[in-house]
Amino acid sequence: MKPIKVGVIGCGGIARGKHLPCLEDIPDLEIAAFCDLIIERAEEAKARYGTPTSIVTTDYKEVLAMPEIDVVHVLTPNKEHAEISIAALHAGKQVMCEKPMAKSASDAKRMVEAAKETGNKLTIGYQHRHKAESIYAKKMIEDGMLGEIYYAKCMAVRRRGTPNWGVFLNKEEQGGGPVIDIATHSLDLCLYLMDNYEPEMVVGKAHKKIEHPEGANMWGDEGVSTSELEEAACGFIRMKNGATIILETSWALNTINTVEEGSCELCGTKGGLQIINNRLTYNTVRYDKMSTEEIDTGNRGVAFYAGKKYTPPQTECMSWYDAIRNDKTPCVTPEQALVVSQILEAIYVSSETGKPVFFE
Repeated sequence: MKPIKVGVIGCGGIARGKHLPCLEDIPDLEIAAFCDLIIERAEEAKARYGTPTSIVTTDYKEVLAMPEIDVVHVLTPNKEHAEISIAALHAGKQVMCEKPMAKSASDAKRMVEAAKETGNKLTIGYQHRHKAESIYAKKMIEDGMLGEIYYAKCMAVRRRGTPNWGVFLNKEEQGGGPVIDIATHSLDLCLYLMDNYEPEMVVGKAHKKIEHPEGANMWGDEGVSTSELEEAACGFIRMKNGATIILETSWALNTINTVEEGSCELCGTKGGLQIINNRLTYNTVRYDKMSTEEIDTGNRGVAFYAGKKYTPPQTECMSWYDAIRNDKTPCVTPEQALVVSQILEAIYVSSETGKPVFFE
């Protein structure tokens, strides 16, 4: 089997914490290029994950100009996602772009158009679809256990958890706070499980109210109090088929009901389910009695190859390269990720204007 050659653009925290370790699990794969604006980070990544012939550069265009590169992972701040991904697609590369799809919905739309124009694959790093709970829930829904899903909630709520490293607090680079950072995971999972990508209207409100959000912040207080980004936000989403979704998110909020990203609740005509803090619960009525069942999915990973257990990021990576080798549609399509970006942007727009945002 011909080795797949990969170029990694962006060697910061998401590369070191998620993508690079996962790429080690892919057979017949070589990381042939490491790119980062800070050359030392690229060199460190090469020393750990590369080969003697891997190149190191600060210019992503050098990576795209390498004909031997088959796949590019775009792991930069949100502002650069669209520019680099579009250029990579037109350079003939298959592209994995970390979430969110782009800083703006218009940029995300251009990414979709580039994928269509070139015929190359584009996917977005929404690994919560690959949790054991999510996979089990998807099967339950496909088997009709919920019936028609008409009411849902997606949640990512921290009491004091503002990320203050890298460019997380830079609005120009990232585009926003918890809405675009962590709620994006929960909304993606919610829409995926509902299999509903047709929003009709969004109302949203972002809040920046806490006087000292740096107090007790889990990553320390540096930079938190001076950030211009929202601390919390909520949204109401009405879909074209009449289904409704409530979104709740925060980096800092005076609540005891904290909820990890990738959490959602779906209510249908036959039953409902929750994936809250990586626990799956199913509820329905049996024999005229309310029935609530917590489903043990192992919560340790998913059997993907040879029965071995892998984490959601590992399974995401394996699924992506399976799609490349076998010419399959990736689990996360660019069209789906675009809708996530459009809804999140609509929450910001609605908050700024005080008006609902309607979709065509």
